[in-house]
Amino acid sequence: MTLEVIEVETAPNPTASVIILHGLGADGNDFVPFAQQLDLRSVGPVRFIFPHSPTRPVTINGGYVMPAWYDILGTDIARREDEAGLRASRVLVDAVIANERARGIAASRIVLGGFSQGCAMTLMAGLRHPERLAGLLGMSGYLPLADVTAAERSAANADVPIFLAHGRVDPVIALARATASRDALVALGYPVEWHDYAMPHSVCPQEVADINRWLPKVLA
Repeated sequence: MTLEVIEVETAPNPTASVIILHGLGADGNDFVPFAQQLDLRSVGPVRFIFPHSPTRPVTINGGYVMPAWYDILGTDIARREDEAGLRASRVLVDAVIANERARGIAASRIVLGGFSQGCAMTLMAGLRHPERLAGLLGMSGYLPLADVTAAERSAANADVPIFLAHGRVDPVIALARATASRDALVALGYPVEWHDYAMPHSVCPQEVADINRWLPKVLA
């Protein structure tokens, strides 16, 4: 299976790629406006890629079929994780990265990012990717399969820069879940830039501004 994607190029002949994975129930269109708010002229031409996830029944939503990177089995996402779904979607995300490599973009010029489920998939795939990426951008999400991350992570990305942001009043993924993920990553030696904001499960202007400062650093 190959994911369908939306692509936006800031100028011809991109030399860097930013892949953004959407959240549960959304699709690749969700973060196109986000990209349009960023100013990456200092980086050079950038290709933004917004994949559409597969659709699947989501248990917590009564089995309703919707776009989802993996199933949500219940409210306790730390103890009941859809490991099979996470691993299957990791293969799909890796294929998106591989396609950029085939188009001539160096792995070190690729940022993988995402929101909510997309953030979980960013950490799931990015930490295990066999080539060093430019950075991992996580918005309003968490570290999935945390107990096996240390054993499964890639040596190539052992020091990959990670940007994590979360809302202090997020009713979907509690702030404590996000800070526990942050602490786990820091304990493993990752350089994590952490931000929290007075917002719910969303993206705010200050977050976009902070991301706009971080991206040129990791793509320098």
